[in-house]
Amino acid sequence: MFAHALHPIRTGIMEEPEKRIRRAIEEEVAIEAYDPNWPRLFEQEKRHLQACLPPGLIGRIEHFGSTAIPGLAAKPIIDILVEVSSLDATEKIIMPILQAQGYDYFWRPSWYDANVPAYIWFIKRDATGRRTHHVHMLESDSPDWERLLFRDYLIDNPDVAREYEALKYRIAREHPNDRIAYAKGKTKFIAQATRAARKHYRSR
Repeated sequence: MFAHALHPIRTGIMEEPEKRIRRAIEEEVAIEAYDPNWPRLFEQEKRHLQACLPPGLIGRIEHFGSTAIPGLAAKPIIDILVEVSSLDATEKIIMPILQAQGYDYFWRPSWYDANVPAYIWFIKRDATGRRTHHVHMLESDSPDWERLLFRDYLIDNPDVAREYEALKYRIAREHPNDRIAYAKGKTKFIAQATRAARKHYRSR
């Protein structure tokens, strides 16, 4: 949603192949009408993560992004925020578990500072190779938890959500196979809406 670049994760054995990064960047950007099954798919993946990952390493799990906003068109990919006790533990313990299940993984920079890899990002795919979930693992003090403010603000302000939807359709048409350009095209709108959300919820 906010990414401007991807960084391969280094392990003690190998570095992520460049072709996996290219695949992640160049996959088609396809916006679809809202699907009422999206919340169910989130809950299903949440239960899966809670069942397969060590409970001492993960905390809250939140559905965010466009698929978490009722009625909003979106890429049909469930975005999930997972609180982790540390990114080091995530890389050493969680990453091998999800990698063995076929998840792709990267370091992904914060939308606050595109030059600093801020958290570990997993891509889950179905049997055909199509993306189904993005799992973003953050420590509890990460500023990227503000993505929940953006989610809630669009839920509470349908006119803003419709404006965002129109923007996404336009950028997807302009950059159908460039996910970084697509994300960059949304950044200004997201930043403005997040500032409005801070002010709105602080006043409440």
